[in-house]
Amino acid sequence: MNEEQHQPESVQETHRPQQTPPPNYLVFAILTTIFCCQVLGIVSIVYAAQVNSKWNAGDYNGAWESSRNAKTWAWISFGIGFVLLGFVLLSIFGVVLFGLGIDAL
Repeated sequence: MNEEQHQPESVQETHRPQQTPPPNYLVFAILTTIFCCQVLGIVSIVYAAQVNSKWNAGDYNGAWESSRNAKTWAWISFGIGFVLLGFVLLSIFGVVLFGLGIDAL
């Protein structure tokens, strides 16, 4: 008989420890912190740092959740940074246009 059949369902884990740990997205989190939105990038770094420690502690579902959160916050940071970059470029373009005068075009 298989041992897994005798365990109650509450004891069985969704993700088995034989699997590889989830990606922690630490590099993505660091890059978005440096180049995009620092505040949200730090949130992503915190979640990314939790992935491996939760996995090693046996909290497999928590590790997967932290991995998803790290990825989500890194993408949010990237999106905000991208939008802010667009505003800066449009502002520079507007200053150049109005500084030269619209008739110059």
